[in-house]
Amino acid sequence: MTAVVSFLAFTAAVGGISWWMTRKDRMNSPEAYFLAGRSLTAWVIAGSLMLTNLSTEHLIGLNGDAFNHTIAVMAWETTAAIAMVLTALYFLPKYLRIGLTTIPEYLSLRFDSQTRFIATALFLFSYAIAILPVVLLFGAAGLESLFDVSASLGLTPTQSKIMMVWGIGTLGSLYAIFGGLKAVAISDTINGVGFLLAGLLIPALALYAVGNGDIAAGFDTVYTEEHEKFDITGDEPGSFLPFGVLFTGMIVNQIFFWCTNQSIIQRALGAKNLKEAQKGVLIAAVFKILGPIAIVLPGVIAYHMFKDTLTSDQYLQAYPLLVKTVLPTVLTGVFAAVMVGAVLSTFNSVLNSAATLYSNGVHNALIKSPLSGRGQVRVGRWCSAILAVAAMLMAPMIDTTGSLYIYLQQINATFFGPMLAVILCGLLTTRVPALAAKVGLVAGPVVFYLLNFAFGDAYQSAVQSLFGLSEPIHFLHTLAVVFVITTLLMVGLSYLRPAPASAERTIDRVPVPVDLTPWRYAGITGLLITAAAIGCYVLLAQ
Repeated sequence: MTAVVSFLAFTAAVGGISWWMTRKDRMNSPEAYFLAGRSLTAWVIAGSLMLTNLSTEHLIGLNGDAFNHTIAVMAWETTAAIAMVLTALYFLPKYLRIGLTTIPEYLSLRFDSQTRFIATALFLFSYAIAILPVVLLFGAAGLESLFDVSASLGLTPTQSKIMMVWGIGTLGSLYAIFGGLKAVAISDTINGVGFLLAGLLIPALALYAVGNGDIAAGFDTVYTEEHEKFDITGDEPGSFLPFGVLFTGMIVNQIFFWCTNQSIIQRALGAKNLKEAQKGVLIAAVFKILGPIAIVLPGVIAYHMFKDTLTSDQYLQAYPLLVKTVLPTVLTGVFAAVMVGAVLSTFNSVLNSAATLYSNGVHNALIKSPLSGRGQVRVGRWCSAILAVAAMLMAPMIDTTGSLYIYLQQINATFFGPMLAVILCGLLTTRVPALAAKVGLVAGPVVFYLLNFAFGDAYQSAVQSLFGLSEPIHFLHTLAVVFVITTLLMVGLSYLRPAPASAERTIDRVPVPVDLTPWRYAGITGLLITAAAIGCYVLLAQ
């Protein structure tokens, strides 16, 4: 009963605070609903960025992958910090100068409305088939593993999973549909504090238990006895995440996700000025450096404690079992609330971004009827509701064998490489025409799908034979290959049919909506964050 009360109290408190802080806001204009009236400050941006990205797929998925492999999986977090520095110093000044609401809006200004439509459709498709259902599935699986929901309610595991998917999905939808970006960002920040504290508490308690009351001794024991697990390079034959991908597809993945992905960038686009945007992104980057303590280290500790109990196929149970073993019963409800809050934050943030994308980039193209400000908000809300229902229907049908985190990354990679190629070509050159951008957006995902999914075995066999490899190449290498192919295709088309005039002159005519004075410490802070990320590899390489 104590757990239930603490769960409900924490969840209700987050909702109550979010409502109180937005109760006077009028969500009747696109800027208010989609960009929080361009009023977000640094800490709210940082909290929302972290919780939009981090959820149970990290707590359970990455810790599970660390249980099965090594801490090399922390590359998903550590290298993200470097990409966020790039966001703060290069991309944000450009985006805010233009006054963007969405990334596809830039493609419309740089290329044409058809390019915007295709990019928006790809974003929405990736949200619908990958991010939203996987987030719900991880949330349901985590709660089931931690709290035996099915046994407590007398349900089968399948019935329990469906119930939790729909419960979490419905609650998350309410934030996104009725609260807009500001309510989402505030709830993200509050949940982020809880997520950070709870995430750090679990490894501390686990090491305390291993060390018989001494955390330092516990860490020394785990590090000594599981030393091979602490190799950050992961550089062995058939590696789960080989060191080489950090210089190929990981770069493409992280730059796209943190510099050009709508669900992430939208938080910074809602900043009151460039200074607050840069500070928010860089604060979040610091937390990314510290993130592996909560979402990778516990997996290694779980391996130390349960390697004789859990098999590799049971990797998704590693983190939940660790939590149940070390967490005091009195904190169980709070931890459950934090986990649900993390799921809600990611889910409602992506829904809000999807609504922004659809109402700004798809609806007008399909209906051919201009919408008023209220009309855009109304259409966005309907889009959120439809996508939420679709995700809740799809989540229980996803195959949970293998790494769900890698499944999510592979689906996203289908779109990430080609879209980044198009955006960078738009930013870095005025020669690439709209035709090349459209070809890149369509051909790139098709090529990646063919190489990684449809003809994956034949492709791997050909690559292994060509380069004399004994193991298949990692999908992130394929992502880099597709990025290069898409870029070369676009550049080639630009020589055959160059853009008729400079697009940058058109973009520069858009009024600047916020103060563009940069944060004076952005450069040095970015340098320190980059040095810290590289330092992790220097210190932990074996």
